[in-house]
Amino acid sequence: MVNRLPSISNKHKICIICEGNEEYKYLERLKNLHVWNDIYDISLVNAEGNGNIPARYQDRYQNGSYEVVLVFCDTEKKPYEQYEDIKHKINEFHGIDNAADEVVIFANPCTLQIVAKHWTDELIKSPAKPVNAPLIEKYTGVKGYKGRADQIEQVMAIITSDNYKAMRDRVQGMNPDDHLNGASNFAKIVNRFEADDIQWICAINEKLGD
Repeated sequence: MVNRLPSISNKHKICIICEGNEEYKYLERLKNLHVWNDIYDISLVNAEGNGNIPARYQDRYQNGSYEVVLVFCDTEKKPYEQYEDIKHKINEFHGIDNAADEVVIFANPCTLQIVAKHWTDELIKSPAKPVNAPLIEKYTGVKGYKGRADQIEQVMAIITSDNYKAMRDRVQGMNPDDHLNGASNFAKIVNRFEADDIQWICAINEKLGD
């Protein structure tokens, strides 16, 4: 007889709300490379636009299936209205002024800032795809990058466990001030998910009042 009992995992369940296709596919690629500690069971949600992030975050948080819910998004360009709105709604949801600082992983101005770190220290200065296309072609060979699904897949295919290590080293030195071009706190993802110490989960939940 087939065993129909549900499988029980002792892994720590993490959910990451991704702004869109680039964020989702990038983190999916890193998951598939198995560069992170196996103690984490990481689920990715494609919000399909930054305007959908707060609702997706609240839904997954209230679901209660995860030990922590994070957000991965762009800041876009000054004055960062939509990005600040995301943070404001997360703060409002938790009733804590700086709740978003605990759970939002950002790249200023866009996720390509992190992706490019697999090959270079060059800064992405604009979220505009035409502006960044020459840099993407230089390091990946993908021409005329516009963020199409097939182009995203081509770029992700070139990300390896070896150049992940290069990215990991580069992001450690990035400025964590989300209002500065070239800034990111992506080092939080790297440091948290490679480690086997889950104290960071407890710290977040304590600050959120859980």
